[in-house]
Amino acid sequence: MTGLLSAYDEQLRGEAELRGAADVRTIGPVVVGVFPGGTGFASYRDLAGLGERRIRSLVGEVRAHFAGSPEVGTAEWKTRGHDIAPGLDAALRDAGFVPEEAESVMLGEAVALSVDVPIPDGIVLREVRDADGIRAMERMQAEVFGQGDGDARAAHMIARIAAGDDVVLWIAEAEGQVISAGRLEPVPGTDFAGIWGGATVGEWRGLGVYRALTAKRAQAALARGLRLLHSDSTEFSRPILERAGMRKVTTTTPYVWARADG
Repeated sequence: MTGLLSAYDEQLRGEAELRGAADVRTIGPVVVGVFPGGTGFASYRDLAGLGERRIRSLVGEVRAHFAGSPEVGTAEWKTRGHDIAPGLDAALRDAGFVPEEAESVMLGEAVALSVDVPIPDGIVLREVRDADGIRAMERMQAEVFGQGDGDARAAHMIARIAAGDDVVLWIAEAEGQVISAGRLEPVPGTDFAGIWGGATVGEWRGLGVYRALTAKRAQAALARGLRLLHSDSTEFSRPILERAGMRKVTTTTPYVWARADG
């Protein structure tokens, strides 16, 4: 497990989390940038060796940077449970960053998840890249998560695929209706691909459908020469990924700042 966590820290933190962001710059050990839509993001490998006073000063500098960038409406500082960062929670709260729900950081070998998973008769698993399939997928996920109608996310995903992004989308259908979905996001220049966006309609949970989609995504990762998988998981998906062979190695908590006049 130590090896997996080390690979995660070295390959997936810092500049790796700012791919696709604009106006990327460093503030001490922290890398900051702004994603499309005006979302700021702060990442770093670690804060090892920094005392409480320096961490508080650093948080203030990052907040001032986002506050001074008119295009930024909200900004996220993403913490990890295994980091040594004295006083970080208090410094973030005092700077107006509000903690959201903690999630489990899940890591695993793709080969361990690339297995045949039995699913109920009548369910069809398939990769989607067409606009109609993507819209159906995003609308189902939006309904499951209670997040609007999914049309804006669908438009963004359609544009990404049209631009050549190597994102892999898998869905499960029953009687022509999307009942589960998830995506694979290869991380360029690393051994990793991310498993994201997993959702299953309530009455189809517990039947192996999501795990089968996870296996399909693991196979897609291996086909691209990527041997490791990662995911930030809620308590809904964590047990499924554990049964599939992934391990919880730490936690992550996003702290979010929002512009008062936004």
